[in-house]
Amino acid sequence: MKIVWPSRNIHTRMVKNETRHYKERCQVGQAEDLFADDDPEIREVVRILLESEGYQVVEAENGEQAASAADDTFDLIILDVMMPGRNGFSACAEIRRKLNTPILFLTARTQDSDKTMGFGAGGDDYLAKPFSYAELAARVKAMIRRYHVYKGKEEDGEESITVKDLVIQKSFNEVMKNSREILLTDLEYRILLLLASNRGKLFTIENIYESVWGEAYFYSANNTVMVHIRNLRRKLEADPKNPKYIVNVWGKGYRIE
Repeated sequence: MKIVWPSRNIHTRMVKNETRHYKERCQVGQAEDLFADDDPEIREVVRILLESEGYQVVEAENGEQAASAADDTFDLIILDVMMPGRNGFSACAEIRRKLNTPILFLTARTQDSDKTMGFGAGGDDYLAKPFSYAELAARVKAMIRRYHVYKGKEEDGEESITVKDLVIQKSFNEVMKNSREILLTDLEYRILLLLASNRGKLFTIENIYESVWGEAYFYSANNTVMVHIRNLRRKLEADPKNPKYIVNVWGKGYRIE
């Protein structure tokens, strides 16, 4: 497994202290991570933390290197936002054009507008600094677990679902439109699959968040879900402002009819 991570502002002392308590935690297999940061000390600290969880770490010094190094052998990409040269949002957008690997932003920029920009660039999750190592480890494991499901390591039910001219190939975790593959992130795919598997059923934002993210709903998750649905519509719809696949029932939620 690989993770791309450009980050500059991790609280080094806190993380070093927590490392001692996690050295003997369970291993998660041959995980290879790509971590980008312009600060060698922070790169070392994060590498130690992730390796203590069983991940292998490939380091990069900035967003440009991370965007160039990212490929489909990575299971998770972690990006800081504020970096010299190319920032995390820009690197994320480039990576997203070629990969559907999950992307986690780890940054001190925590305004709603920052999160909207991050999700709009193609990010899947957002972890604010300062953070505990336990929280980082839990978030990383959850995102990787979802990605493994997305890649077909856990399959069930019918092999495909058809919605108008969309075909969801569950066996391959692919979405085709007019015989052309639509490249979705794992969370976009899971949102689409949830709605398409329950056609006509109305899902509130809370329903979607808890079903797809697998976490308890909280108020700020509203924006997270709405941005992912907006990105999904941009990829699926000829006219995203007048969607024909994912329909919004104002004030209630979303459904596929």
